Amino acid sequence: MDLRQLRYFVQIAESGNVSRAAEVLSVAQPSLSQQIRNLEGELGVELLFRHARGVTPTEQGLTFYEHARRILHEVERTKDIVRSQATSPSGRVSVGLPTSACRGLSLPLYESIAEALPNITLHIVEAMSGTLDEWIQAGRLDVALLYDHKAFEHVAWTEMMVEDLMLIVPASHPIAGQEQIGFQHIFQLPLPIVLPGRPNILRVVIEQLAARHEVTATAIDCESLPAIAELVRSKKFAAIMPHFALSAEIERGEMIAIPITDPTPSWRLSVVVSQRTLNGRGSEGVAKVLASVIAELVERGAWRARLKSNERPSPARHRA
Repeated sequence: MDLRQLRYFVQIAESGNVSRAAEVLSVAQPSLSQQIRNLEGELGVELLFRHARGVTPTEQGLTFYEHARRILHEVERTKDIVRSQATSPSGRVSVGLPTSACRGLSLPLYESIAEALPNITLHIVEAMSGTLDEWIQAGRLDVALLYDHKAFEHVAWTEMMVEDLMLIVPASHPIAGQEQIGFQHIFQLPLPIVLPGRPNILRVVIEQLAARHEVTATAIDCESLPAIAELVRSKKFAAIMPHFALSAEIERGEMIAIPITDPTPSWRLSVVVSQRTLNGRGSEGVAKVLASVIAELVERGAWRARLKSNERPSPARHRA
């Protein structure tokens, strides 16, 4: 028994006539009749009562007709689902966002996914970059935005942009009026510096830069972005963070972001896709939307960074 025989039988049952069904199916009548006889022989029952006006399903034929119709309907539905996924990915996609970018990215990403990929269920996970890197390699995340990502097996990535780190100080502090500050002077300020602890990539970037330039970089450890914001807001601490991480507080006039020079600490951001994802099309689609949202934020100045190129990147160009 195959799908062709099911289609043949359903059409004959609905036409009530083998000749009429043969015309609809564009099949020679003898061949059609032979297929039905083969089907009846396989089942060991008569499916059609043949008479002068045509054919009528027997009791067993009616039962077979209902099941055959249901099977053919499910086959067509399956085809439609697959075709739909080919043009519009669906399913759940988990996206890891670093703490410094999660606040500013979440809303535009949700809105863009809802518009571009309405059949995707987005699940955002916030964590430090090192944790996200481990999870994307293990397949616990489908997509992630990572800082200074290194090549690993089972991931593909697109480097998006370079972002400078800045000195964040209370708006009322005398240093807030400076247009820039040299890297070597930061740790000589009367304000203690707050940084995420190791192995956070931000701490690593600052400490490596300090070591190369023979600067003693002492700082208070704090892994929580809200806590860092509160410490700076208390007017007793300063922090080194990207502008985007505390843009809301900066826009409200609570804090000032001062560019750091000689040298300027920076890091690269990449959109990373796990090759262990169970939803490849969905993950690729979400990664492209994420890259587009980031590019748009940078282009309109909401995210102070430098795009790697003028073109909006398509993720997963590079493979480890």
